[in-house]
Amino acid sequence: MKSPGIHLRLLVTALLVISLTAFTLGAIGVKMFHDFAQNRFEERFEFLARYLALNSELGILIDQRSMLNQLAKNLLAEEDLAKVRIYNSADEILAEASKVISGPYTTVEAPVRLKTSSEESQAFFWESPSLAEEPLDIIGKVRIIYSTSQINSLLKTITVWYLWFTVGLAAVCLLIFFFISRSLVSPLTRLAQTARKVGAGELQRRMIPGNIPETREVSLAFNAMLDSLEKGRKAVEKANQEMSRQNLLAEMGKFSMMIAHEIKNPLSIIKSSFDLLKKDPADPSNSVLIGYIEEEIQRINGLIEDFLSFAKPAKPSFRVVDANNMLRDCIDRFGRMDTTKNIKFKGHIPEMSCLSYLDPDLFRRAIDNILKNAVEACSGSGMIFVDAVCKEDIWEVDIADDGCGIQENMLDKIFNPFITTRAKGTGLGLAYTAQVISAHSGSISVVNRAQKGARFKIEIPREPKTIDLFGKDGVKE
Repeated sequence: MKSPGIHLRLLVTALLVISLTAFTLGAIGVKMFHDFAQNRFEERFEFLARYLALNSELGILIDQRSMLNQLAKNLLAEEDLAKVRIYNSADEILAEASKVISGPYTTVEAPVRLKTSSEESQAFFWESPSLAEEPLDIIGKVRIIYSTSQINSLLKTITVWYLWFTVGLAAVCLLIFFFISRSLVSPLTRLAQTARKVGAGELQRRMIPGNIPETREVSLAFNAMLDSLEKGRKAVEKANQEMSRQNLLAEMGKFSMMIAHEIKNPLSIIKSSFDLLKKDPADPSNSVLIGYIEEEIQRINGLIEDFLSFAKPAKPSFRVVDANNMLRDCIDRFGRMDTTKNIKFKGHIPEMSCLSYLDPDLFRRAIDNILKNAVEACSGSGMIFVDAVCKEDIWEVDIADDGCGIQENMLDKIFNPFITTRAKGTGLGLAYTAQVISAHSGSISVVNRAQKGARFKIEIPREPKTIDLFGKDGVKE
């Protein structure tokens, strides 16, 4: 599951923080308003009760019920009042007035006290400290029953509006934060996209600096890094070219030394033979000297051909070939050579066709090099085993001999150029073979047999993605 990005995380965090803050403040605000409105509402009816108690003093003293009823009816004109009652000290109802309004209801009472005229100014103060010091006689009480439906409805309406206001404020804040967050995250997104395109090979791609100072600084630093990497890449390419040139010169020097070393001995033999021929041209043994000269000339020609083949390999010309039949031709042709008179070939090559996509000329020469190496390992007398297996997508060939084998410390180097254990070898035959196998997208390996001798194993894809001998990629058309 993909991890959420910075933009989404910021939005979720902002949503939680803004919502929690807005609703907390909203709840506190609603609670404060509720308490304030409720207190003021209750204080209003407490004031009316005290007012009625003050005005009912005389009516209670003289038992004037008509006056008290009139006071109750007058007070009932107040909104939200449901019932008014006036009692004497014996809790007898002296006056009562009521009207029908919806509930719920709340009751408030106030005592009717007998006061002097000097204390009338304090009658509206509930439980005044001065009155507590001079207790007065209580001659009755008044009871007011009022409805809280309107105040409850008002508080409910205000709560709903407050909640909508809170939700709207949170939404506006979240929307503002969304644009702010996007402006912060967008440069990072573009930076990641640019980095991917640069990684895909668009090395000239650069970031466009934004307007935010921090992200602009990051973009400029990223561009500077790409410029530095580009300079470094060019410097590395230049160094690699120079190194390749130096390696080429070194290889040319090695080639020159090898050619000089390998040609020096044949030239010495040729020169000595010519010196002997010049002394006595009519000597019958001159035919032997002429044979030496021809042999050494052929040796020099073979050396030069090996060097040229390895130094400048031909580009493979792939086509569909019966690989099994090609291998049989290689063994038949090789078995007719004078050097293989005492060599026996065994193995199994299937009669059925194994159509593969390869260059038969290059591959024949590669097989010839392995067979030649096996013949030399057998010292001209022995047995060579050749087996082939045609699989669905791979053609396998095993070539083994019962010769002297390969030194253990040479097994991992045998396919390197100039590596040879033969006195007259150039060390290029097996290196050329490995080069051809690689050009066919195949593999070649060698191990020593448990009995004696060595075994070469070749695996070639029947329909490979091919590369030429210069290492350039190519695909079969």
